[in-house]
Amino acid sequence: MATTTNKIAITTGGSRGIGRNTAVNLARRGVDIIFTYCANQKEADSLIREIEAIGQKAAAFRLDTGDIRLFDGFVSEVRKTLQSWGQDRFDYLVNNAGNSQHINFEQVTEADFDTVVNVHFKGVYFLTQKLLPLMNDGGHIVNISSGLTRVSVPGSSAYAAAKGAIEVLTRYLAKELGPRRITANVVAPGPIQTDFSGGMVRDNPEINKQISNMTALGRPGLPDDVGPMIAVLLSDENRWVNAQRIEVSGGLAL
Repeated sequence: MATTTNKIAITTGGSRGIGRNTAVNLARRGVDIIFTYCANQKEADSLIREIEAIGQKAAAFRLDTGDIRLFDGFVSEVRKTLQSWGQDRFDYLVNNAGNSQHINFEQVTEADFDTVVNVHFKGVYFLTQKLLPLMNDGGHIVNISSGLTRVSVPGSSAYAAAKGAIEVLTRYLAKELGPRRITANVVAPGPIQTDFSGGMVRDNPEINKQISNMTALGRPGLPDDVGPMIAVLLSDENRWVNAQRIEVSGGLAL
């Protein structure tokens, strides 16, 4: 395994699921981790212990990534953390934090729409913008999208549209940040067995079976199917991969 020693990553939504798995796999490759969590401090604390047991540094901050009013304070905390680690910049950004919604188009209210779009698009847009001054030239950005930008499932119109916007934004980031040698890519997981959406893929046997039947490899994904891939994508081994959407779904709905 190649290492990326002395690198620092920021991962939003890092305490559980794909975000947690990504953070652990980055730590195994020699990366120190700053991550955000929404509410579950117990899970955040346990991730810090796990990363420190690997031998890397970790720091967690509670952040609602849908509330841009909080971003300046978060960036200030990131700057202080970097300084306490003897650094002034970080290298990798994984925009992973998310919420779910299952409401048919006709019933979606403006409040419903804002709840999803603020986290999955507006928050990603402006948090990335505010963190850029602290990112090293030659850094890498991974934005998390969804298989739902390719496969339409009723009840996901706002969520999928926001993820589609992220895919377009990522190409623009790759273009506009190119002079700084910063790459930007999208990872689009298929259905993953986590507590996302109330754990329905993991805990509902009917949904689990339905997804299994739609997937070439015969099962829904696990966090460990995605986190290692993101960690490798961020490494210098993939420095020439830029402006790409990479679906990690086991062959969903082929």
